[in-house]
Amino acid sequence: MECCMVCERIDQIKTGKNPYFVKELNTGYVVMGDYQRIKGYSLFLCKEHATELHFLEPDFRDEFLHEMAIVAEAVYNAFRPDKLNYELLGSGNGAHMHWHIFPRRKKDLETAGPVWKLGSELTAAEFIPMPEELEELETRLRIELDRLQCGKDPLL
Repeated sequence: MECCMVCERIDQIKTGKNPYFVKELNTGYVVMGDYQRIKGYSLFLCKEHATELHFLEPDFRDEFLHEMAIVAEAVYNAFRPDKLNYELLGSGNGAHMHWHIFPRRKKDLETAGPVWKLGSELTAAEFIPMPEELEELETRLRIELDRLQCGKDPLL
């Protein structure tokens, strides 16, 4: 297999070296985005190295899509955006499917449109979260994932 950034990130999760890791699900790994220009930006990394949904076994694919919806709901609940934007990418850096989930707010861009129009601002060093902020974001998301998976509030 060619060099794959997503596979490398998954290997870091498995060895406890990925500070952005939030939670493992059956079909993928939930992580916070490396940059938080859009607060709460999260990803869902597919456990299988595949480039297309239709390349996955049907049962795995269906569960992957179901779990992505759970991750999106958890992002929504944890960060209370006005709208969520979803993107399933996997055409670069090893061509490995992964969902980008952006909790959008009305004033997060000067004009309406996709986050990618921010260009280099989206990945500016000032938006790398400090450890305390990263921990707080991860905790909020993990609580919601646990609540949705258990069907109850984990704080009760």
